[in-house]
Amino acid sequence: MKPFTERTVKIIKMIPPGKVMTYGQIAALAGSPRAARQVVRILHSMSEKYSLPWHRVLNSKGEIGFRDEEQMMTQRLSLEAEGVHFIGHNRVELGEYQVKEVNFMASNVNKE
Repeated sequence: MKPFTERTVKIIKMIPPGKVMTYGQIAALAGSPRAARQVVRILHSMSEKYSLPWHRVLNSKGEIGFRDEEQMMTQRLSLEAEGVHFIGHNRVELGEYQVKEVNFMASNVNKE
């Protein structure tokens, strides 16, 4: 596994229940701020294998990225089960639910 991918998986696993992160936020913490789409690919291909809490990752607007209604509802219900409240159909208030402990996470990402 490439270092960026390893760091990304580690970061996603550290997102606590009831909190969310954005694709871009994860990419930046993993060392490549412009690699949000790569984070999407990693989530798509590795969520099941590594038991990643994929439902805790949203786009930069705090919205669920799925267009498919069934996938969107699965993600929404998973987040609601953890206490996350939605604004409208598919948006979360990032100011309230986004992980802010960047220093803690950044210091733990590079540890082996």
